[in-house]
Amino acid sequence: MSAHARVRFAPLAVLAAAWLAACAALAADVPYLTGRVVDEANILSSSAKEKISQLSAQREQASGDQIAVLTVSSLDESIEGFATRVFDAWKLGQKGKDNGVLVIVAPNDRKMRIEVGYGLEGTLTDAASARIVREAMTPQFKNGNFDAGVTAGVQAIVDTLGGKGDWGAPAPASKSSFASIEEQLPPWPMRILIGAFVFGIIGLFTFIGVMTPGMGWFLYFFLIPFWAMFPIIVLGVKGALTLLAIYVVGFPIAKLIVSRQPWYAKAAQEMKTKGTTTIGGMVVSSRGSGGGGSSSSSGGGFSGGGGSSGGGGASGSW
Repeated sequence: MSAHARVRFAPLAVLAAAWLAACAALAADVPYLTGRVVDEANILSSSAKEKISQLSAQREQASGDQIAVLTVSSLDESIEGFATRVFDAWKLGQKGKDNGVLVIVAPNDRKMRIEVGYGLEGTLTDAASARIVREAMTPQFKNGNFDAGVTAGVQAIVDTLGGKGDWGAPAPASKSSFASIEEQLPPWPMRILIGAFVFGIIGLFTFIGVMTPGMGWFLYFFLIPFWAMFPIIVLGVKGALTLLAIYVVGFPIAKLIVSRQPWYAKAAQEMKTKGTTTIGGMVVSSRGSGGGGSSSSSGGGFSGGGGSSGGGGASGSW
């Protein structure tokens, strides 16, 4: 490389070095490992530190597993990256066994992490660690109780490593599936609008089924799935079940009452003889419904010959 080229690239090298130095400066320093609990953020009481240290020491004496806790006020990097750097610097666990566990809490960032050595990943799995964080630590931290949260987390880790806890098992459902559905329902103003649309449609077909001779019972069975599902959006599961029961029982009763009316018998006779009848100003036909008139094509009774489409053709827009 010529001298001129070296001079030209020298500023770039300086900038690159400065950028790397800045990144290194931004990364939080790894504190010294001064004990089983390193409380840099000063969020733990003396009694909590003593309790956590006892739990860690008892586990190490029983199995050789090392558990350490670190608190730092805040981080300028991802907690995952920082945990890896701390774990590597502290070298937790026995050589060749990699049986160390690191618990990190950064209160100002509202973040925490359980970092697990390779040798313990089969016992303290990702799922178990996540559940410990979610169920043992997070509720206490939300209440500002770091002593209880960290202690509970370490206790759960010790129990899991010792095969005593069930933190590796799937979390039990705290609520029924019905309750979960109820929580996901839209707000009431939207539910009212949806209800007006849904009940307007299935209510109209229900009315036609009750009032119309012949096809009424077909509509009765056809509408059962609709009355079972759509009302859930508006009324929830319990409300939808209640409404479905009312429909299943109420439709036959209403149909029986209506069928005893004189006009119903007349309409049934017209459906048999003419194929159409008028109910409430609406023309109902055994061949389909219409607006009171009929139309015919000029093709002289044209009908298809039983062919099928191969899927070809084209679509357009304007």
